[in-house]
Amino acid sequence: MTILETDKPQLLLVDDDETFCSVLKSALEKRHYEVLVATNVTDGMILAERELPEYAVIDLRIGFESGLELVKKLISLDDNTQIVMLTGFASIATAVEAIKLGAIHYLTKPANADEIVNALNKNEGDTSVLISENPLSIKRLEWEHLQKVLMQHDGNISAAARALNMHRRTLQRKLDKKPVRE
Repeated sequence: MTILETDKPQLLLVDDDETFCSVLKSALEKRHYEVLVATNVTDGMILAERELPEYAVIDLRIGFESGLELVKKLISLDDNTQIVMLTGFASIATAVEAIKLGAIHYLTKPANADEIVNALNKNEGDTSVLISENPLSIKRLEWEHLQKVLMQHDGNISAAARALNMHRRTLQRKLDKKPVRE
C-alpha cells in the first residue's frame, strides 16, 4: 500500500543553511513527510500562512534573525502546530523562550532526522531525564548570562551590550562563539 501525497503530513523546515535543509528534507521525506523549505524568516512566514503545516523544524538563528519570531507566528496561525526548535547556539534562556512561545521541543545541532521525528512526536515531558552532578563551568555560565540579557533586550545586541557595560563588538564576538558544553 502506498501513501498518497495528500496523506503525508506537511512539515515546514526553516534554516539558513541550504545544504543542511537539502539533506534534512530528503531524510524527512523518506519518513513520509511533505517538506516545505525556507531559508529565511520572511519566506518561512509566507509558507506558514499559505500552507498551515502540521509540523515545523525551526532554526534558532536564521541569518541575523531569530527563529523565535517564526515560532510565535506559527502558533498564532495554528496552536496545534508541533514545533521543534533546532540550534547550534543552545542556551537555557532561548530554550525557555522557545517552549513558552509554543515549541514542543528544543534540540541542539547536530541532530539527525530520527531525533527530530522523535521530538516532533513527543508531547509529554520525561521525568527520567538525568540531572547533572556537576555545576556549569564559568564559561558556560557567562554564555548563559549573555543569552539571558540578550533575550531581555529582544535580541538587540547594542541594548544588551549597554546593559552589560560592554562594547557591542565584544558582545558580538562572544555570541558568535559556540557555547562550551558544561
